[in-house]
Order: sequence, then C-alpha cells, then structure tokens
Amino acid sequence: MNKEAVLAVLERAAGDIGFFGQLAQDYTMALEDYDLTWQERVALATGDVGWIESHIGRKLNEGMIMTKVLIPLLSREGW
Repeated sequence: MNKEAVLAVLERAAGDIGFFGQLAQDYTMALEDYDLTWQERVALATGDVGWIESHIGRKLNEGMIMTKVLIPLLSREGW
C-alpha cells in the first residue's frame, strides 16, 4: 500500500482539471506513472471513499479532495 501515492493522485486531481478528466475517462493511463496496487487504482477510479479512508488511515470528509474529486467520481454514470 502506498498511501503517499494515493494522496498525491487525489491532490493532483483536485488541483488539475485536465488530470481529473483523464482519471475519470481513462484511469489506467492517468495512473500509469504512479506506484499503486490494482486495488488502489480501482478505488481512485471509482471514488471509493470508504476504501481510501480505511487504507490511508484518515478521513477525507473535508476540503477539495472530497468535493472536487471523490464525489464527482462516485456520482458519474458510465460504469
């Protein structure tokens, strides 16, 4: 588990709309430069808040990560 990489992806997606779009459309390509497990990749691609919080050891209930990244990923259609 690489919680630093997971947080780096979330922070980048919150501040870089182009990266967020890529994450939403093609997470495989968006995450290719990050050292992540397949579980971390899927959790980031789907906005799985519960999994992410349980594996990074803290809540993400405030700030830009929740409102700009995870909630939009959870609410989109297309799966």
